[in-house]
Amino acid sequence: MIKKTIKIFLILFLSFQYSSGQSKIGTWNVLNVNLKISEKWNVFTEAQLRSLSLYDEFHYYEIKTGGTFKINKQFAATAGFGSYNTYSELGNFNNPIQNKEIRTWLQMNIKQNLGIFVIEQRYRAEQRFTSNGYKNRFRYRIGASIPINNIVIKEKTFYVNVWNEIFLTNKEPFFERNRLLLGIGYEFNKKLAIQTGYIYQFDYKINDETGKDFINVALLYNFDLTNKTDKEFIPTTSD
Repeated sequence: MIKKTIKIFLILFLSFQYSSGQSKIGTWNVLNVNLKISEKWNVFTEAQLRSLSLYDEFHYYEIKTGGTFKINKQFAATAGFGSYNTYSELGNFNNPIQNKEIRTWLQMNIKQNLGIFVIEQRYRAEQRFTSNGYKNRFRYRIGASIPINNIVIKEKTFYVNVWNEIFLTNKEPFFERNRLLLGIGYEFNKKLAIQTGYIYQFDYKINDETGKDFINVALLYNFDLTNKTDKEFIPTTSD
């Protein structure tokens, strides 16, 4: 079952890479640390580093933090802020810098269990203080996590992770971006999970980030100060 899933993922990855019409692929690296401080509250910190070719031409990094309040088993609200920086292409952190940004956001997450599928919807409103002026942005993401070798995602579980996200603004042309991830992950234990996959990104006339195709690698740490972590833990990033 695991081998078949990996084969399907590789076929999908190669199909998207071929259809994109370009051989150049970048890297999208994520380190996420989540701290559960009570039954209702979590705080997190995340760093990302991206390149336009395979671990070369690094052009983007972001650092962010925030807190999440769990309303119930299905609903959670998040507030966060961070620093986002995009450099010129054809080099490693080449000047001039294309976009320097401080961003805050408010977010609502909705999770539903449908059999072995965990469906997540995310609604986010961003306030962007960029080097090109203030901008609003609205994002909607829908995704699914599917365990492979267990009924739920718990320690020693492989899982498939798929999501699609659209980016909208309050100014014409309104649509900015579509981002798709196809990935696979492994949860070692309640504290550590790793994910890898393929991200395809379509931009419409924006310069706060470049690149279409990325190999995604994410390392996720989950620390629980309450010692009451749910049996099922769904590793996720705050992308």
